[in-house]
Amino acid sequence: MQRRVFGLAITLATVAAAAGCGSSSSGASDSASSGGGTTQVKVGVIPIVDVAPLYLGQKKGFFTKHGIDLKMETAQGGAAIVPGVVSDQFQFGFSNVTSLMIAQTKGVPIKSVVNGVATNGKVGADVTGVAVKKDSSIKSAKDLVGKKVAVNTLQNIGDTTVRESVRKAGGDPSKVKFVEMPFDQMPAALDGGQVDAAWMGEPALTIAKGQGARVVASPFAETDPKLTAATYFTSTKLLQQKPDLVKKFTAAMTESLEYASQHPDEARQMLTSYTKISGPVLKELTLPTWPTEIDMASLRKLASLGEQDGIFGGKKPDLNALFS
Repeated sequence: MQRRVFGLAITLATVAAAAGCGSSSSGASDSASSGGGTTQVKVGVIPIVDVAPLYLGQKKGFFTKHGIDLKMETAQGGAAIVPGVVSDQFQFGFSNVTSLMIAQTKGVPIKSVVNGVATNGKVGADVTGVAVKKDSSIKSAKDLVGKKVAVNTLQNIGDTTVRESVRKAGGDPSKVKFVEMPFDQMPAALDGGQVDAAWMGEPALTIAKGQGARVVASPFAETDPKLTAATYFTSTKLLQQKPDLVKKFTAAMTESLEYASQHPDEARQMLTSYTKISGPVLKELTLPTWPTEIDMASLRKLASLGEQDGIFGGKKPDLNALFS
């Protein structure tokens, strides 16, 4: 529970619009209804590229159509979102899949209900990447052996997939030295030589490349070209008590994912409504993909790698119970 949600959530992407600020009350899912008969639903999110379809779907009226008055509440990561969902502060939350697996193995009563985001599958041009300085001797993932590599959270989806890139490139992943660092600090740390390489998400990756950094590995795409990286989830309590509400949210979110996939320029522009991303960074940052279906094969592979790394404390996540 101390593990942060996949740290594409960075300080550079702070909330800039009222859409990201719901009521500060910790009301449960039936706490409020609008005059039009819709149910107020709070979603715990992090203000990053990945959740653009949620905001876009709200703007397009998909949630209203399904009787949902959507409110987004921002958090720095899973340390707040997962317990927030379990305690009914939020009815739904957004999290990377490894964090959800870790929570489940610790007995946290949660259930994924709809897909969130996936790799675009493009090695060298994915939504996350391992970057090095322009003049670095590191040319591939194999060269990361013995080097200091920054990740946003230790023993989570970042270092697990970086190890897989190193392994596939013929290196010994056990000899990579990982250090924990917020994404927003990585471009400067890399440029200043504090680390040899950094695994970054957007927009930190685009910022680093603007400073001359090179991408030498694409861990998500190299782990699985269809890797499901994050999903929206709820508590098993809400699922049991209000299955119709869960179905409505899932349907609206599915429409939102489909629309964002078909209108990537609108999804990109949506970032200006809830983050401070703008200008050249907004234009150049790499978008993920937003499939409506969770890729279970990729999750099985990710879980296997996590077990290999020992991040589940010797337990095995039940993927069918968590994601199916």
